[in-house]
Amino acid sequence: MIEIFLLSIIQGITEFLPVSSSAHLILISKYFNFNNQNITLDMSLHIGSLLAVIIYFKNDLFNFAKNKTIFYKILLSSIPVMMIGYLFVKLDIVEYLRNYKIIGWMTIIFGIFLYFTDRAEVKKSINTDFNFKSAIYIGFFQVLSLVPGVSRSGITISAARILNFNRTDSVKISFLLSIPTLSAVSFFNIINLYQTNNLNLSILNITAILLSFIFSYLTIKYFLDYIKKFSLNIFVIYRILLGLIILLFSYL
Repeated sequence: MIEIFLLSIIQGITEFLPVSSSAHLILISKYFNFNNQNITLDMSLHIGSLLAVIIYFKNDLFNFAKNKTIFYKILLSSIPVMMIGYLFVKLDIVEYLRNYKIIGWMTIIFGIFLYFTDRAEVKKSINTDFNFKSAIYIGFFQVLSLVPGVSRSGITISAARILNFNRTDSVKISFLLSIPTLSAVSFFNIINLYQTNNLNLSILNITAILLSFIFSYLTIKYFLDYIKKFSLNIFVIYRILLGLIILLFSYL
């Protein structure tokens, strides 16, 4: 249960910050030799994050019900990562990518990428400029997040900043785009739980969902408050330091 608690904290905090939740979950699990960390548990943790972002943005989602165009843009933007992600799982590419060297390099490279993209001018807002072209552009960037260390949040924020959206709107776009992706991950998790006739595993998954929801919700709330006042530099510095530590241990 301690393992589930710690992994839920990591998932809840890192899913929506530009630091890569998958990388942190893999690293923490390997370092502490956790037995419960696997793709199924990853999916359970993502369900909690999904519920958190849906509840936090419930008013926006209600507006989407009225404005189906925005809903279609978000769905369209998520199609590339869901399709490629499905292929990655079927071809076992995901497991191949879950190693220290790849995580270390991706953490550094896309941390630097985040730094430069965050220097972009502010010319657009989500209310008037988030069109189908922007959605497709960000969607293809989001595919890179399938590689541990890249960060789905980080790469979508970077893509939005390249398009000259302000930081707050870039983060909001990233949060909203997480809904279809997390929904797809959650769908596969439900299938796995249905096929796994193991009560103990089910209890662990439910616990992970609840804890992940709590920490995800708090992260969304305070990250939005933070980004209104500060740049993303603190996350860039963190990524570079973390990546260097990972590579140091990887090549020794």
